[in-house]
Amino acid sequence: MSRFGLLQLCWFNKSYRKFINLRVYYINYIHYIIFKWVFVYTNKCIRPGRKGELRKMATRANFKREQIGKGNKAFSTSRTTIETAFYGNNVEKILDLKQAYEMAKNATGTIQTDMPIYEPEKIGLPENAKILLFNDGETVGRFAGARVILGEAGVDEAEMAKVLREATYNTRYKKMYHSEAYIGLDKDFMVKAHLLIPETYENTLLNWLLNFQYKTAEYNDMYKESKQIGDEPDIFILSDPDYKHPKFPNGLAYFDPEHNCACLLGMRYFGEHKKGTLTLAWGIANRNGYASCHGGLKRCIKKSGEAHVLGVFGLSGSGKSTLTHAKHNGKYDVTILHDDAYIISSENGSTVALEPSYFDKTQDYPLTSKDNKYLLTVQNCGATLDEDGKLVLVTEDIRNGNGRAIKSKLWASNRVDKMDEPINSIVWLMKDHTLPPVIKIEDPVIASVMGACLATKRSTAEKLAEGVDMNALVFEPYANPFRTYPLKQDYEKFKALFKERSVANYIINTGHFMDKKIPKEVTIGILENIIDGTAEFKDFGMISQFKTMNVEGFIPDFQDKNYIDALKGGMLGRLNYLNSLKEFKGGRDDLPQEARDAIDTIIAEIK
Repeated sequence: MSRFGLLQLCWFNKSYRKFINLRVYYINYIHYIIFKWVFVYTNKCIRPGRKGELRKMATRANFKREQIGKGNKAFSTSRTTIETAFYGNNVEKILDLKQAYEMAKNATGTIQTDMPIYEPEKIGLPENAKILLFNDGETVGRFAGARVILGEAGVDEAEMAKVLREATYNTRYKKMYHSEAYIGLDKDFMVKAHLLIPETYENTLLNWLLNFQYKTAEYNDMYKESKQIGDEPDIFILSDPDYKHPKFPNGLAYFDPEHNCACLLGMRYFGEHKKGTLTLAWGIANRNGYASCHGGLKRCIKKSGEAHVLGVFGLSGSGKSTLTHAKHNGKYDVTILHDDAYIISSENGSTVALEPSYFDKTQDYPLTSKDNKYLLTVQNCGATLDEDGKLVLVTEDIRNGNGRAIKSKLWASNRVDKMDEPINSIVWLMKDHTLPPVIKIEDPVIASVMGACLATKRSTAEKLAEGVDMNALVFEPYANPFRTYPLKQDYEKFKALFKERSVANYIINTGHFMDKKIPKEVTIGILENIIDGTAEFKDFGMISQFKTMNVEGFIPDFQDKNYIDALKGGMLGRLNYLNSLKEFKGGRDDLPQEARDAIDTIIAEIK
């Protein structure tokens, strides 16, 4: 009998067919079990080996009962005191953006302009939403003097806990709103944050939800799929802008960075809430393999198809937003990550934006500016009626300095939330009158230490203590005054980017060179030369580690003794600053000796 005939005989035998069908069934069932184990258990919500335990998201807020207590990072004195206030019977949870908008619109003192929000539905706002204006009062900037960071010298948690307990007790006399948002816009890095703020501060609540990523089905799913970030708990921030503790009459911004919590007291300005949230998110990023960045990042694709990813680091007023959003007259295909807050992976050089919107100054945007089309809310600006009787904004810092607005993500049509291409260049934006418009640095140690000694001047974004000179040159390491961890960690991370990932480094002076202002057109031209690879760098006088390019009208005169003395003075200022870190904050921010040696070498060459 042929093989085909044997197969026919077997198939028509009922017992044999039953055996085959059962075998197929069990094989399929085994495949199903394997698939479920591999896909569901490892990628979705159940962890193998721990029946019924929910998989950790990027950060955690909920724990099994046996995990609640001492030894768990989520239950420190400060954090537990702050978090407990979120569960009072005077707390209402507000997660819906449209509801938050209506609450802000109807809050006492809010000004609803006659200026429509552009495509509000794409943002998640009501269809006919208008730009809202709300003003704070005397203080229109951040106050660094209010920051108290647990872990720094002289900060006693037991004493601070008394302040926290009194502040949380006083929240019982008012209605409080609890909201949630995501910090980080890619599943590689997402952190959940919680904000508790009193009734009458609905505008702050709305601004916080607009500035960060409010919860939607899309982002909830992304968060479920996001990478677990160590053992980090969610961020919890308690804010009571009306409460001032007697020990902190000018306000308090208290941070417990290791436990991801903060308390803001007597701080009305929205920037305190924005940067307070980022302060904790940047700390989480730093502990988990990222360099935290206060700056802008863009990708420029040239006509040849070659891409250049460039990051600019600077304080408010340094030009980082202007340079990040520059279109370069269509010379490149420009894609923007963000102009203020992002992180760089130490592993692969990729970058992730931390927030979708832009908290931008209104100083350079008159009412008729086309960029005002993308305003969502405005703070600390004026209002008036136009010739048609329409209520409109008065910008350009006429009312006060540091007028601000939250701009829609739609402002940059060429926006992404993550760039897989590794960063190519890092630019320190400085306002140091002794430096020409651009310096190139090739030594990784000097590149990182110059970032640690980033020279700049204070801006209207800050509230300064009485007697502080607004025009004095100051050093702000990596343009990030929001660091809560030792400076050495940033120093090593950026040095590794320059050394191990071959990231190029430049200093661009956006202030004055000696007594001559450097126009933004000159700065943008320099950026384009860097991107195109056409910049011709030459020796910078006697300093062997610096290179520069000739920029007409801004060529250093190394025969001028006044200039040489000023240049040397600038470097001596940096060395003195580095030496001061040995004692400042109990030496917490002291850098390795190689950093001081690098500046010492430069000083020795200036003759």
